[in-house]
Amino acid sequence: MGQVFRKLFDAFFGNSEMRVVMLGLDAAGKTTILYKLHIGEVLSTVPTIGFNVEKVQYKNVMFTVWDVGGQEKLRPLWRHYFNDTNGLIYVVDSLDRERISKAKAEFQTIINDPFMLNCVILVFANKQDMKGAMTPMEVCEGLGLFELKNRKWHIQGTCALKGDGLYEGLDWLASTLKDMKAASTSSF
Repeated sequence: MGQVFRKLFDAFFGNSEMRVVMLGLDAAGKTTILYKLHIGEVLSTVPTIGFNVEKVQYKNVMFTVWDVGGQEKLRPLWRHYFNDTNGLIYVVDSLDRERISKAKAEFQTIINDPFMLNCVILVFANKQDMKGAMTPMEVCEGLGLFELKNRKWHIQGTCALKGDGLYEGLDWLASTLKDMKAASTSSF
């Protein structure tokens, strides 16, 4: 019974905790994004072996963000992070035109996993400041986002080093997750 009251309290007063998994191919900028959001700074990073997890407070939402390594040998482990996940942040290196089809294949595998079917999807088209980067529209087409039916998704151009676009993406994610949570709370 206590869970019901907590859900009602959270729905009415706006306090929310959300679990988010951040995935993408290696060198897309996931860890840089995580720490830019977490502490507001760009840290010197090395390829992530395993995962990083941080709590990111944004407005009145506390995101627990799981940043999982993107090297090919680690990708089969991604599915172990899907259970109880509210949202997916998929990070694409907009400069990496050669691997957009690989990014699409991995993306499609993630979003079609049974544990991820109800997740909202935020795509960060990262490295928009680089000459020759794919536009967010090109990344959208490359991943097949327009073909998604009955899924909530948003694409946001970003530059992780400067922080450009990160908070606009979190705005969308926070409001979409809160709307979904409120809708599910009001249905009981």
